[in-house]
Amino acid sequence: MPNSPKSSFSFFKNILSPFLKLFEIGQVTLKIKINLLIGAVLTIFSTTVMVFQWSPLETLEQKSYDWHLKIRGPQKPPSEIVIAAIDEKSVEKIGRWPWSRVRLAELIQWLSQAGAELIVLDIILSEKDPNDSLLGKAIQESGIVLAPINFDCSPGEKIPRETQIPLEAAFQKINHPERFNRFSPFRARKVTFPVPEVLLEAMAIGHINMFADMDGTVRWEGLAVEYDGYLFPSIDLRAAAIFLGIPSEKMIIEATERVLLGNKRSIPTDPYGQMLIHYYGPKETFKHIPISDILEGTVNPKSLLGKIVLVGATSPGISDLRVTPFSADMAGIEKHANVIGTLLENKSPRRAAFSTNLLILLSSALFSILLIIRLKASGAAITALVSVILILSSGFFSLNTWRVWINTIYPSLNLVMIFFAGMAYNYATEERYARRIRAMFSSYVTERVVNELIKNPNLARLGGSRREVTILFSDVRGFTTFSEKNAPEQVVSILNEYLEAMTEVIFHWEGTLDKFIGDAIVAFWGAPLQQPDHAPRAVCCSLHMIQRLKELQQKWAAEGKPVLDCGIGINTGEVLVGNIGAEGKKMDYTVIGDHVNLCARIESLTRKYECSILISEFTLNPIKEAITASSLGHFSAVGKGRVIVKGKKLPVGIYEIKSLEENQACFLEECAEDQITQFSEK
Repeated sequence: MPNSPKSSFSFFKNILSPFLKLFEIGQVTLKIKINLLIGAVLTIFSTTVMVFQWSPLETLEQKSYDWHLKIRGPQKPPSEIVIAAIDEKSVEKIGRWPWSRVRLAELIQWLSQAGAELIVLDIILSEKDPNDSLLGKAIQESGIVLAPINFDCSPGEKIPRETQIPLEAAFQKINHPERFNRFSPFRARKVTFPVPEVLLEAMAIGHINMFADMDGTVRWEGLAVEYDGYLFPSIDLRAAAIFLGIPSEKMIIEATERVLLGNKRSIPTDPYGQMLIHYYGPKETFKHIPISDILEGTVNPKSLLGKIVLVGATSPGISDLRVTPFSADMAGIEKHANVIGTLLENKSPRRAAFSTNLLILLSSALFSILLIIRLKASGAAITALVSVILILSSGFFSLNTWRVWINTIYPSLNLVMIFFAGMAYNYATEERYARRIRAMFSSYVTERVVNELIKNPNLARLGGSRREVTILFSDVRGFTTFSEKNAPEQVVSILNEYLEAMTEVIFHWEGTLDKFIGDAIVAFWGAPLQQPDHAPRAVCCSLHMIQRLKELQQKWAAEGKPVLDCGIGINTGEVLVGNIGAEGKKMDYTVIGDHVNLCARIESLTRKYECSILISEFTLNPIKEAITASSLGHFSAVGKGRVIVKGKKLPVGIYEIKSLEENQACFLEECAEDQITQFSEK
């Protein structure tokens, strides 16, 4: 029995509880929590829609059942079922319908003599005819005819009739009838009988009603209809039971779950007593024999021996055409053939329990959220598409292997909604974060580095972190005197030209421009991106800066402008790097620490040693091998001595870096260990 909504929600709560506990984990980021919240809200929405079977989605789910059958393709129908068709050929030869009861009596006699096992009439002979007694006699003599009745299940008051349905035609046993208080089978207010000669002489009767879904497609067979307090089986169920040798007392309804045909068949039903029809294929899948051929004797009687012969109309003008998963115009008699075949071969599918569909929905939802959290948009999109295909394929496999119809539209749509909602949120978040990163770093680093930070935002984690970097300090010599001797406009013009040129060089070597301190420049390598070669980059950048400065000096001299010069100090070490400042007011991405101060001291020593570039021993160590191998360019590193700068207690070796001509070999000259100088000035 399918789970009730109350028990289903209890199951949902149990399944969802560990999912929701993720919100309580402190280490889970806000982004993950928001994605979990989006997924949980959409999944609850999808579950609610699934509980109340919202008609648009339920129709899509039903269409998916149709497509599963179409993809599976036609199957060979049971050979025991044959249709004696009132087709166009028969109408043309015998005459327009309805035919004389004499003709129908001849047909029943012929089929009976040919050895047919059962004759199932799909024609309501409700109008009296002078030859009704002749037809009744033929039915009585054959003893194998099943007659139809038709119920009117439209809303309204019951319409009483003088003729009553024989009670032996109803189900003799119902297990758990109290369950019908909640899930009642179709209730009829009116019934249409054949004439008494047919009704009373038939070996059994059953209803021929068809119940279409909301989209007009017949997928279900109503195995029982309630009328006047009794449940009456369909003619197809009655025919299958008789053919299988199941007496009436062994045909039992297990209310809201199944119909039992003795010990031979257990037919799953929905709570309302409907069975899913296993359609074998489109129209004319079952064998058709024109009734005109039967009456003319052109049909081999052996082809009907032991068969269930269904007598009904297939001619478009008189047949009851129905929409089925395979055909838009299948004759009603062919629907009956598919139902009887389903019952004989015990191939009736069943809808999965609500708990099963809920588990599929929840697992696919959790999976889709993990996709969004862990994968990039393109990877998540591809995987989401593959996941939807897998869900649809699982539905096909389940239906055609285990005959279990699982929901595929609800979990697929839920997965797609979570994906797009999550991607929209992530895009908005990442776009906002990207703008923040771009605004924060565009003045510090190159466009390529900014784009890399946007792709990998963890590299630009806000706040301070310890990192080994290489710092470069550059300062214009004699800038105070230069400012006093020249007009402010000229000072600003030359200084801007100088700073712009130096910035281009720093960006060329992918350094991070920390700040301008008047005429001084602070830059560093190794953050925010990891740069294992941060020391070589800084050294090469300093040589390039001096080269570019010489070009500017020549230009300024040619223009009659004052000429600027600078000194550069470089140091390598562990510092604190991150956004420093007043939150919400002024924040700078910068480096602070003892090695930053040391770098500034080293730059100031360029004036004392009358050189352009000085580096510390900490910067020299990573590039020693490259100097001797000449792999960084043509330059020399000459030790100037070991110094103790202001604020320090231990000496540090400093080295002058100079460019060399291409024909000169690179060389390294170490500092003398006993050559220690202490400075007390800045």
